[in-house]
Amino acid sequence: MLDLEVVPERSLGNEQWEFALGMPLAQAISILQKHCRIIKNVQVLYSEQTPLSHDLILNLTQDGIKLLFDAWNQRLKVIEVYDLSKVKLKYCGVHFNSQAIAPTIEQIDQSFGATHPGVYNAAEQLFHLNFRGLSFSFQLDSWNEAPKYEIPHGATVKRMYIYTGNNLQDTKAPAMPLACFLGNVYAECVDVLRDGTGPLGLKLRLLTAGCGPGVMADAKVRALERNIYFGDSCQDVLSALGSPHKVFYKSEDKMKIHSPSPHKQVPSKCNDYFFNYFTLGVDILFDSTTHLVKKFVLHTNYPGHYNFNIYHRCDFKIPLVIKKDGAEAPGEDCTLSSYSKWDQIQEMLGHPMEKPVVLHRSSSANNTNPFGSTFCFGLQRMIFEVMQNNHIASVTLYGAPRPSSHTRAEASAH
Repeated sequence: MLDLEVVPERSLGNEQWEFALGMPLAQAISILQKHCRIIKNVQVLYSEQTPLSHDLILNLTQDGIKLLFDAWNQRLKVIEVYDLSKVKLKYCGVHFNSQAIAPTIEQIDQSFGATHPGVYNAAEQLFHLNFRGLSFSFQLDSWNEAPKYEIPHGATVKRMYIYTGNNLQDTKAPAMPLACFLGNVYAECVDVLRDGTGPLGLKLRLLTAGCGPGVMADAKVRALERNIYFGDSCQDVLSALGSPHKVFYKSEDKMKIHSPSPHKQVPSKCNDYFFNYFTLGVDILFDSTTHLVKKFVLHTNYPGHYNFNIYHRCDFKIPLVIKKDGAEAPGEDCTLSSYSKWDQIQEMLGHPMEKPVVLHRSSSANNTNPFGSTFCFGLQRMIFEVMQNNHIASVTLYGAPRPSSHTRAEASAH
């Protein structure tokens, strides 16, 4: 049985690990994987057709705990303990729930002190007792008439919630806490730089936890801006973004068959290679001969995709100018994002002339993919990988030759 410390408005955990509000989904899953011998039977719950309409939930069925992640930013929003008989809980080092201590209203008062009167929910038949960042729900099955303010003596806690702010219904996932950076750099947002013909590069707003020499008290989140362009060298990218989490060498090009004359292409002695930046949600492909950037891949990390939880979500924006009928008419400015759906994109960009390429991923060890195929459509030097629920799994950007200094300065100004 887990023995966990409750920190209102912050976390639930012990000396080995901690689920902290604002923690990225990937870090929480990493904790569960690391302690899989202790924390077993974890369910991942999400909406297959409308993944943005419901929270993404990790349900620790053996321990009676649910971790609710915001569907948009994929950070931990609410920690719910729905079965207190499966876990020991303490506050400031003193247990208020264990096999020997029942979590009654008297015990909660003793452990947490005075609070405002409780709020009765007739539909749920639950009495909610709220502290800042912490709520307890008491079951009132044995009472015929619900009391107005005071929770009856002997009532026990049915559920407990840890969240940010004063109201559970209005709570939002907080910014990522300093303890979750772990030396990594994260992307707050990624803007695609474009000219009239297509993408030029990426403008990344990065977040990192900078601190003074050995003094954690001085640690704070720093924001940086970095631009990466097609045609940038390997050294340019390393100096702007730091070392990648992984370097992946392409063994074969599965898209080569769709080129005009695949049999005429001379096989290269060297392989192109990717820099994988998992916490940015970005891959950068370098040419094996010139070692210059030739492609960017932006990942949305939707549940139900084969690559789910490998990358953090890349919150990208792609500006577009939609030309109206008539050459003299000014274009209309639109923006695509990682939350745009394929039918919305087609309304803006028009329908692709060619049929999609069907992409079926599977591992070499296990030739199955429970999530099904995705479909790749090419428009304006961009390839959109579309899931079966109409959401975008990834966007691949192809570049023209490196722009002149004038074009780069103009793109940066936008």
